[in-house]
Amino acid sequence: PSPIAHPGHAVPAELDAAGIERLVAAFAAAARRAVEAGYEVIEIHGAHGYLIHEFLSPLSNERSDDYGGDAAGRRRFALRVAQAVREAIGDERALGVRLSATDWLEGGLTLEDTADLAGDLVAAGVDVLHISSGGNAPAEVPVGPGYQLPLAEGVRRAVQGRAPVVGVGLIQQAAQAEQALASGQADAIAVGRAALRDPYLPLRWAADLGARGWDEAPWPIQYWRGTWQ
Repeated sequence: PSPIAHPGHAVPAELDAAGIERLVAAFAAAARRAVEAGYEVIEIHGAHGYLIHEFLSPLSNERSDDYGGDAAGRRRFALRVAQAVREAIGDERALGVRLSATDWLEGGLTLEDTADLAGDLVAAGVDVLHISSGGNAPAEVPVGPGYQLPLAEGVRRAVQGRAPVVGVGLIQQAAQAEQALASGQADAIAVGRAALRDPYLPLRWAADLGARGWDEAPWPIQYWRGTWQ
């Protein structure tokens, strides 16, 4: 949104009004193609230093027009994209937005900013809020098990049940995920790297939580002999 270089990269050109219009239309067109391909849930990536996050953060948005200047201006692009995508996919499909709740830097995006934005996104037609953090600038992030769950909890309090909130971030054990849900930190849990490392993680966690016995879980038939003792 502004000619501010990310460390180690060239200074970008500031988007003009025509460029913003093209990008809003491009988000909608991409969502429409996904629907035509058969997808039933669309998630807009507004986190981790991508364009929507750059508009939202004071660290990367120093515009003085309608798309900057204050919190309402910095949110305008995100809200326009959400509205355009909702119109493109219709009401029959679910729409989510992934957000970085904080930049972890002084003067950057804060949880309070994101909590306010979350309500506006729900009003714009967003069904699910997926809460992560950081990625817009180098920062000292307090990484540890479940370190982003308090951010999801803050957004969840703000939306007051109007949309489910997904928590994410170093959630590595079934009991940890279950506790996050039971305590109200999130309505759902997303797991990325751990599931890539172990494609059958959902089956293991189901067994860990007693949903099924380990020998009753629906493992692929080719693996059944691995349970023999």
